[in-house]
Amino acid sequence: MRLGVLDVGSNTVHLLVVDAHPGARPLPAHSHKAELRLAELIDGSGAIAAKGIARLVAVIKDVLQAAEDKGVEEVLPFATSAVREATNADAVLDAVREETGVELSVVTGDEEARLTFLAVRRWFGWSAGKLRVLDIGGGSLEIAQGLDEVPAAAASLPLGAGRLTAAWLPKPVPDPEDVRALRRHVRAEIARTVGDFARLGAPDHTVATSKTFKQLARITGNTKALTLDALHEWVPKLAAMTPAQRAELPGVSASRAPQLLAGALVAEAALELFESAEAELCPWALREGVILRRLDHLPTV
Repeated sequence: MRLGVLDVGSNTVHLLVVDAHPGARPLPAHSHKAELRLAELIDGSGAIAAKGIARLVAVIKDVLQAAEDKGVEEVLPFATSAVREATNADAVLDAVREETGVELSVVTGDEEARLTFLAVRRWFGWSAGKLRVLDIGGGSLEIAQGLDEVPAAAASLPLGAGRLTAAWLPKPVPDPEDVRALRRHVRAEIARTVGDFARLGAPDHTVATSKTFKQLARITGNTKALTLDALHEWVPKLAAMTPAQRAELPGVSASRAPQLLAGALVAEAALELFESAEAELCPWALREGVILRRLDHLPTV
């Protein structure tokens, strides 16, 4: 069957269309993205502003049309941190349902970590042994570790690249004091979780998913892994650049360039505190995890 995954994230609304069969690898057929940046449309009270809701509804209508055009039989819609943490989340979900007919499922941080872990496990296979998975989104950082398809430990922290940029790095070229303050904050947040994962022992592979990790790896000249040494070299460089200068780096989009420094600080802290020299890149993440879980519940022929 042809499935569509509708992912309402902190940065983008993304429709991923795949041709899927139980027991087979989902084959990508179409991708439709719209930059919405919901995390930046939250007001002082923590609510998504009216214009943000209106834009979200309009984008979802466009996505539904794209899904229909591509012959999608079933759409799996979900939202992550920007919606789940909004103080008016219920109003947002009601507006989307009334205007589009879409019943958005709000994925918890723990579910996000577990579904991403499932996708990574299926990509690497059982022979990869114990996996530790890191995923930096616009609103949160997910961490999961284990030997099975269900991780033995999972955590979601409010350390997304978009969220941190908006709250801690207001200037295009940040003051060194702001960078240092964000660095301390990120490391203190991650350090609180280290003991929970250390009890599970060292992983056989540390794996990274998400656009942030992929862009960071690309600018360091590596398309398969992101190393801690490369991050140590690049964090000061990124801190000295404007967003426009970052956007000129290989693989960095103009829309993501402002967030890249915050993402690099999170990636650097995670690898260092978890004592990992590098993180291998995985092309599958949350959307694929949602698809795989749905396929697991389809009857086999």
